[in-house]
Amino acid sequence: MSALLSVRDLRKSYGDRVVLEGIDLDVEPGEVVCLIGASGSGKSTLLRCLNLLEQTDDGTITFEGSEITDPRTDERAVRRRMGMVFQAYNLFPHLTVLQNCVLAPRFAHRRSRREAEARARDLLGRFGLGDFADVHPDRLSGGQQQRAAVVRALCTSPSLLLLDEVTAALDPELVGEVLGILRELAAEGTTMVLATHEMSFARDVATRVVFLDAGRVCEEGPPSQVLGAPLQERTRAFLARVL
Repeated sequence: MSALLSVRDLRKSYGDRVVLEGIDLDVEPGEVVCLIGASGSGKSTLLRCLNLLEQTDDGTITFEGSEITDPRTDERAVRRRMGMVFQAYNLFPHLTVLQNCVLAPRFAHRRSRREAEARARDLLGRFGLGDFADVHPDRLSGGQQQRAAVVRALCTSPSLLLLDEVTAALDPELVGEVLGILRELAAEGTTMVLATHEMSFARDVATRVVFLDAGRVCEEGPPSQVLGAPLQERTRAFLARVL
């Protein structure tokens, strides 16, 4: 099976500050890859580079068989095949939940209103938001808004879902409802790369855990190995602080 996403020797800096250095990563279809590491380790920047929201300094990213770091790449076409969910929900406040969800399918993917709304209502119903389709985001709890943001990303049927610390801004009692939707997506075979501080989620759901330290991949492997019996001292020190 060829990798859905392949990253080779990826480098990114802001001025003199190196944020990513020599990143290699492969993601197979159906995998759930959890990026872990301290704040500032490069997790969010890596996700933004994968989605072409940040321009890389060197290295290559290949997605669905095409090198998307090629300067001739149509970035909007790439993003139509990747969904991204941010720590901040980024829902349009002047639109209803349903309108937020159908915007990209209708105008980026050129789907009919009927088709876009049918899929959006189906997904909202599946994830407990069916009764909130016609309300505005400010009427929702934080957990509901984040679930709506995940649904919005899924409405375009992306090949790959990127999630950046999607529970970090939530109150503890709301974290579970967002992780529940991600568990369901993982069980369905959705390919995901997510930055997270939720070690229990990574242990239970991830097919692979990647520990980033100072912009480098320090260790990667199955959750049982990286989280249960890490090989690197830096990994052990990090886990001792967060577990």
